[in-house]
Amino acid sequence: MLKKKGSKGRQSNEINAGSMADIAFLLLIFFLVTTQIAEDKGVLTVLPPWSDDEPDITKLNERNVYAVLVNANNELLVRNEPMSARDLRKNAKEFISNPENRPDYAEKPEKAIISLKNDRGTKYETYIEVLNELKGAYNELRNEMSERNHGKPYEFLDKVDQRVIRNKIPLIISEAEPTAFGEEG
Repeated sequence: MLKKKGSKGRQSNEINAGSMADIAFLLLIFFLVTTQIAEDKGVLTVLPPWSDDEPDITKLNERNVYAVLVNANNELLVRNEPMSARDLRKNAKEFISNPENRPDYAEKPEKAIISLKNDRGTKYETYIEVLNELKGAYNELRNEMSERNHGKPYEFLDKVDQRVIRNKIPLIISEAEPTAFGEEG
């Protein structure tokens, strides 16, 4: 829209911008409504149901407990022996399956318990790496059993066959409350 002639007889070249704010506001609302915000899912862990009953303190057979400790320096201590994270999966698989019937490894996969404890100073990346390696050991054992028994990977089995394998190789990871910074090793 052109304005009236100015003092020198020329038309000024101004555009009425009054509706520009309305358009910008409508665009802002459009993008706010249509944009999906990515949400961090975090670590997917199934917690046991809450109970007000006192826990049943049973003496565990030390043979069946695979104790993993991650200290404030991000170093691993597995069953009181130092270990690197890259060796953890293989060692955990051997402990759980105990193919050589060693007296210091789990009696059978159903009785194997992995105890994971970390320090408050442990880096989050190290904690996730250790947890992934431990879960990876179970996944590989289940996949190997599936290939042996059914000739196909675990993920392609039907729900009933997957449940049978999960019952034979149950994922039991016990996470203890983190210790104070630098308290562990």
